[in-house]
Amino acid sequence: MSEQKNVLLISADHWPASYLGCAGHPVIMTPTLNQLAADGIRFTNCISTCPVCIPARRSLMTGMTPRSHGDRVYSDQMPMPDVTTLAQAFRNAGYQAYAVGKLHVYPQRNRIGFDDVVLMEEGRYDFGVVDDYQIWLGEQGYVGQEFLHNMGNNSYLTRPWHLPENMHPTHFATWQMTKMIKRKDPTRPALFYMSYQFPHPPLVPLQTFLDFYDEAEIDLPEGGEDWLDDSVIIRLLQEQAAPYSQKEIRRAKHAFYALCTQIDYEIRTLIGTLRECNLLKDTIIVFLSDHGDTLFEHGICGKRTFYQGSCNIPLLISGEPVKEYRGLVSDRIACLEDVMPTLLSLCGIPVPSTVEGIDLLHSSRELLYGEIGEGRKATRMATDGRYKLIYYPCGNTFQLFDIQADPHEKHNLIHDPSCAEKLSELRAYLIAHLHDSDLAWIRNGELVGFDAGSYAPAPDYELYNQRGYHWPPPNGYVNCGKT
Repeated sequence: MSEQKNVLLISADHWPASYLGCAGHPVIMTPTLNQLAADGIRFTNCISTCPVCIPARRSLMTGMTPRSHGDRVYSDQMPMPDVTTLAQAFRNAGYQAYAVGKLHVYPQRNRIGFDDVVLMEEGRYDFGVVDDYQIWLGEQGYVGQEFLHNMGNNSYLTRPWHLPENMHPTHFATWQMTKMIKRKDPTRPALFYMSYQFPHPPLVPLQTFLDFYDEAEIDLPEGGEDWLDDSVIIRLLQEQAAPYSQKEIRRAKHAFYALCTQIDYEIRTLIGTLRECNLLKDTIIVFLSDHGDTLFEHGICGKRTFYQGSCNIPLLISGEPVKEYRGLVSDRIACLEDVMPTLLSLCGIPVPSTVEGIDLLHSSRELLYGEIGEGRKATRMATDGRYKLIYYPCGNTFQLFDIQADPHEKHNLIHDPSCAEKLSELRAYLIAHLHDSDLAWIRNGELVGFDAGSYAPAPDYELYNQRGYHWPPPNGYVNCGKT
């Protein structure tokens, strides 16, 4: 396909691949995404190669691996690399490029190649920006009140949204994108990037969508892992989830599902707007997430691990322009780095030489490497799409899972003699991709990691990024930067 088509790229935050009805989830309601999957291609084995917000989004917007774009941690003051971004590549080909929602770049008003951005940055005052959602909320008479629901931005406590329904950030983002679509220049194709901030905590869904689910049907983690122990690395990974009771876990999952279902329903408005503007038949629609959330599986919550809940993300490519792929489900290994070359190729646009991803519709890979963090929680991963090796240098800990036979990762096969050859292959691939400070974990060609030391629980003085009353802005900040 070489014709220039419109693209609607929809990104969620913290959404695991398994949290789709079409993926077989027994509880979650996602009728819109189910239909998009039925009318397109769904990649079941898409991996976030650095499952935390900023590095993942850098990979999405540059097509580059964390090693190349420079961030495998969460470097919130690292400028984007000086390369052609996804948006700029489309603009270079004559496209309009508009974004709404969360970009998570530095500086915050950097448009990273988009013509215009309606910014919604989860109330980050750290670098001096009052975002467009905060400004609009103030104009509606609710200045500074977006976080008076009292829930933290990395907390799994929950309550319903506290302001009128139409003040909810998900609704605001959808409404702003419909305005962008209606303002499209009819003589040029367009890239629309709709970046929702949910289901990332705070878990504050509308009561309307909480009511879609009965409390009794909300599932709890199954347990039964044969690899969970009291080692330092496991205790470190489980630390954030430790304070929550079974009741709070059930309520957190209930709220999480509600936030997902709201996004699913909001996407219907975007599709309806495209249809009524006579753009739908010429628009490629993509849905993905930057990373997932373990959501208390393995006694762990959040991202920053390579367990399936955290690193396996949804990737759907749908719409009439890709009707030849209608109804396909692919298990080929994919990652966020692949989105840029795939979309550019679909639209007949040259792929910049800096892009390291592949065109998923015409290419495949045999192995994939992932990395997240430095220090005691550093984690490295290698997978062939079926088997996945997870390595923690802290204590030199290895885990090998057969994702096909054991999708919930209950059985560590690291000592299974039948997996010895596969383990050797994945370990060699992982070692070959270590770089910089990671090389200290290797001795005589073998991984040795470092001593785990002792475990002491960390304090939580900030209540996992609790926000406050956002008016007036904190002292020392103005709208355009630090004073």
